[in-house]
Amino acid sequence: MIDSLNNRILQCLQEDARQSNTAIAKKVGVSSPAVGERIRKMEDAGILQGYKAIVNPEAMGYQLKAIITIRAFMGKLKPFIENVKKWEEVVNCYRITGNENIVMEVVLRNQKHLEELIDRVITYGESKTQIVLSHVVSYNPIVK
Repeated sequence: MIDSLNNRILQCLQEDARQSNTAIAKKVGVSSPAVGERIRKMEDAGILQGYKAIVNPEAMGYQLKAIITIRAFMGKLKPFIENVKKWEEVVNCYRITGNENIVMEVVLRNQKHLEELIDRVITYGESKTQIVLSHVVSYNPIVK
């Protein structure tokens, strides 16, 4: 399903999903209806899973970003997974292999907010927290 044309269309969408089919068509060298049809087929196939706005956390009042890993206590992993979905601070959360069970990316208003989140987290397991200083790679396009 992913030929070189679809790959170029996906690259365009990952760079800016708001650009028009006409703009994409000019970049990849086919008609706008052809781009629209290929996008629809990739959506139907589950290759394109959605479109979203990227919001600046600092502009929303979140001054800290952190990565938190958790090694869940016996019997606490499933309750954690159910509850973490409700926490406003969590941007991404993954269940992982290795010594820890969970890694989360969180945004926080300040150090006090971080302390409050850690107090919630430690009821589920041992945690390690790293403060993010800067992004090195963000939303790097996936290409075939």
